Amino acid sequence: MSDSWQHERKNDPYYKKAKQEDYRSRASYKLKQLNKKFKLIKSGNTVVDLGAAPGGWSQVALEIVGEEGLVVGVDLNRIRRFPEENFYGIRGDFTTKEVQDKIIELCGGKTQVLISDASPSLTGIKNLDQLRSIDLINVVIEIANIILEEKGNLAMKVFQGPEYKQMLNQLKKQFRQVKTTKPPSSRKKSSEMYVVGLGFRPK
Repeated sequence: MSDSWQHERKNDPYYKKAKQEDYRSRASYKLKQLNKKFKLIKSGNTVVDLGAAPGGWSQVALEIVGEEGLVVGVDLNRIRRFPEENFYGIRGDFTTKEVQDKIIELCGGKTQVLISDASPSLTGIKNLDQLRSIDLINVVIEIANIILEEKGNLAMKVFQGPEYKQMLNQLKKQFRQVKTTKPPSSRKKSSEMYVVGLGFRPK
């Protein structure tokens, strides 16, 4: 990691805030802002968090769902345990059937909310990275089709590319409302966007 990147991170207000407020990641504030705007997660909900490590989004989800809810976090990397007993971490690749079956088992077959801040391994080659991102997004959407309850909600990170509009059009057939947004805590120079689907309509 470059010295300039380290300097930029240490001067990032959300990085500082996360340290002060004991959040695992500055990304926690993205979900906080998304939830404030769209009311994605409610008390008592079951939430599945794809690409969860180090746990910033799961941490926020646990706060919102409370003791009556459940959060299942999935990542290739280990997610350090939370003190809450209603969190389950899965270390594995959510694009595989084995891990998807484990998710279904832990959330009892269905979930009210699916969130994903996952990114593919980036190469720096724009076209290739966009394709990798779309492939990952398509898997998130496939999982949503399997496990989201009727009227459930989805929030996921996307990178704009040639398939972006087609993906949005597909989601509009599956959700009552589809919104695109960039939370204030998302770095301005980042090309990431967030797509929110409200009110899932099963096929």
